[in-house]
Amino acid sequence: MRFKLLLLLPCFLYAQPGYFEPWGKDADMLHVQRVETPPKLSVLGLCAKKIIHFHQNVISPVDGPRSHYRPSSSNYMLQAIEQHGFLKGYLMGCDRLLRENEEPWVYRTKFLEGQLFKWDPPP
Repeated sequence: MRFKLLLLLPCFLYAQPGYFEPWGKDADMLHVQRVETPPKLSVLGLCAKKIIHFHQNVISPVDGPRSHYRPSSSNYMLQAIEQHGFLKGYLMGCDRLLRENEEPWVYRTKFLEGQLFKWDPPP
């Protein structure tokens, strides 16, 4: 009898609890809201952001809106720089500026603010 108990002793020492909640505890099911922090921009990214804000707040109101796209080309470049970093965002914005024209539209269109615009958000 003692020999059988000695054989079962390791089983008792290393045993796991036998019952688990199949879906976990209710506290595990609570939705945790994540706070997303904006990515850190480089010095060039911060300078580009300041220049774009200057363009949007000072030059654009005087010159008037000219973009056929939504978001506008300056917003597109700003979003691209924030999402992809300075170099890739700047190149994406320059590519967008080169496509800014009045040619027939092969892009998706959206009816906004009473007008038809080319819809091309940054990827």
